Amino acid sequence: MEGQTFVVGQEFPDVKAFRNAIKEAAIAQHFELRIIKSDLIRYFAKCATDGCPWRIRAVKLPNAPTFTIRSLEGTHTCGRNAHNGHHQASVDWIVSFIEERLRDNINYKPKDILHDIHKQYGITIPYKQAWRAKERGLAAIYGSSEEGYCLLPSYCEQIKKTNPGSIAEVFTTGVDHRFQRLFVSFYASICGFLNGCLPIVGLGGIQLKSKYLGTLLSATSFDADGGLFPLAFGVVDVETDESWMWFLSELHKALEMNTENMPELTFLSDGHKGIADAVRRKFPNSLHAFCMRHLSESIGKEFKNSRLVHLLWNAAYATTMFGFKEKMAEIEEVSPEAAKWLQQFHPSLWALVYFEGTRYGHLSSNIEEFNTWILEARELPIIQVIATIHIRLMAEFEERRFKSNSWFSVLAPSAEKHILEAIGHASTYQVLRSDQVEFEVLSADRSDIVNIGTRCCSCRDWQLYGIPCSHAVAAFISCRKDVYAFTEKYFTVASYREAYAEQIYPIPGKIEWRKADEACVDDDTRVVRPPKFRRPPGRPEKKRICVEDLNREKHTVHCSRCNQTGHYKTTCKAETCKTEIMDSIEQF
Repeated sequence: MEGQTFVVGQEFPDVKAFRNAIKEAAIAQHFELRIIKSDLIRYFAKCATDGCPWRIRAVKLPNAPTFTIRSLEGTHTCGRNAHNGHHQASVDWIVSFIEERLRDNINYKPKDILHDIHKQYGITIPYKQAWRAKERGLAAIYGSSEEGYCLLPSYCEQIKKTNPGSIAEVFTTGVDHRFQRLFVSFYASICGFLNGCLPIVGLGGIQLKSKYLGTLLSATSFDADGGLFPLAFGVVDVETDESWMWFLSELHKALEMNTENMPELTFLSDGHKGIADAVRRKFPNSLHAFCMRHLSESIGKEFKNSRLVHLLWNAAYATTMFGFKEKMAEIEEVSPEAAKWLQQFHPSLWALVYFEGTRYGHLSSNIEEFNTWILEARELPIIQVIATIHIRLMAEFEERRFKSNSWFSVLAPSAEKHILEAIGHASTYQVLRSDQVEFEVLSADRSDIVNIGTRCCSCRDWQLYGIPCSHAVAAFISCRKDVYAFTEKYFTVASYREAYAEQIYPIPGKIEWRKADEACVDDDTRVVRPPKFRRPPGRPEKKRICVEDLNREKHTVHCSRCNQTGHYKTTCKAETCKTEIMDSIEQF
C-alpha cells in the first residue's frame, strides 16, 4: 500500500472497503488522517498536519453500495510524520492484520506482531495494543473464554451422542453454576486400554493459559509398540489433592463400567502426594511408582551434574541388586550429598530391580508427549482444548489402525526387533538342559539359569520386561519351543489392533448442536459460568510441582543471641525476659 495512489472516479465495493483502503494508505505512507465527515453515504478527510493541502472526498453512488472518489486535492507536503505510532493503527486494524497468521499459528506472540507491523509498515505500536489485538483475534476465531464454558454441557452431550459409551461430564459449584471440573474419556480409549494396552497408567497435569487458567489432568498408557495411548483427561479449576482424588475416582468408574475384573495396574507420576494418596484409595490393588524422567530432572536441577543423571538412569535400569548397588556407590563417589538426597525416595518407587510389580521396561510415563498435543491450544477457550484432543485422537486412531494392517509378524515392530536381536545373541550360547523346564545357558563371560515353566531367567530381563531374553531364547531353540508363545500378550500385533479397533467419531460443528439444543430445551438445562479465578497480571509461573519440592527440608532459622532455633535475634524473647528480671530486682 505504500505506493497506493487514489484517483478521482475510483470505485470501491462499499463504504467499508473504502475506509479500509484509506486507512491502509495512511498507515503505509506515514501520514495521519483528520476525518471531517464519515457516514454511510459520504466521507471527507484531510491530512492532519497543519499546512498540508491534501484532501479527499468520496460519496456513495445512487441505488448501489458502491463508493467513489469525487475529489482529490493537493499532494502531501508534510513528509512522513507518523513513525512511532499511528492513530489509524487501531486494535481492530491490528486484528485484521494478524487474523490469518493467528489461524496458522495460535502462539503468534505480541512481540512478533510488533516486529511484523514494523517490518511491513515502518511504524511502532505499543506492546499492550498488540496483546489486546491478539486476545480479540483469538476470540473472533475461536470464541470467547466465557462462551467456551457456556457451551461445555452441549459439547459433552455431543460427545456422548456421537461416541456412544463415552463419558463426558461437567461439574459445577455454587448456586450460579461456576465451572469446577470436567472429565472426558472416549469409549474407544476405554476399550482399547482394557483389551490391548499395557497395564500401566501415567498421570500428570499441565497448566492452561486461557483467561481463567485451570489445569488439564490426564491419564495415558502404552500400546503394544510402546506408543502413547491417551486413556482419559479432565480439566480442573485448581490442581489440588482433592482434584486428583476426584479424577482417579472418575477414572475408576469409567474402567469399572466396562470390565468385570479390574486389572492390576501400575501408576506412574511425578511424585505429587495427592496422586499417591488417590491411587492408594481408589485403586488399592494397584502399584504406584515415580516417573524416572521427573526424578532425573529433579536431581539434575538440584546438583547441576549431568553425570549424576546418567548414573541414576543406570541404577534405575539395573536388573540385579549387585548392579544397582554398584551404580549407587558410583553416585556416592561423585556426590555424597546426592546419594543422601536420594535416600528420601525408596528404591522400590523408582528402581526396576526393587519394584514389586512389572513395568515392562517403562520407567517414565508418556504424559509429556500427550501434553505436546495441546501446547499450542493452551491459550484457547476450554472447549477448543477438548476439541484439539478429540481431533488428534481421531487422526491417531485412524492412522495406527491403517498402519497395523501392513504388519505380518506376531509381535509389534519394537518387540519383534527385540526378539530378533535376542535370537542373534542366542546363536553364540551353549545350552545345557537340566530337566523339562530348566536350562543352564553359557555365554562367553557368564552363566545363566533359565526356567521356562516359571518364565524367569537369572539375568531377570525376562521378568522385568515381559519379553524373553537372549538366554531364554537360546533355551527355546534348543528344545524347539515357539519363542513367541512365551512373550506377554501385551506386545502382540493382535493386542495392538485391539487397542485401536474402536473408532472415534467426529463431532458436529457449533451450529448443528446449537440447533439441537434449541429443539430440546428443558428446565434442567444449566448455564456453566467460568470460575471466579482469573489469570493474574505479569509473566505466568512455568514451574510444575516436582518430587524434590515435596520433600525438601525446611530451612531452620537460628538466633545469634540465645543460640536457640526457631527465631531470629530481632524476635528473641530472651532479652525481654532478662530486662523484666532486672526491673524486678531494681524494684525489690
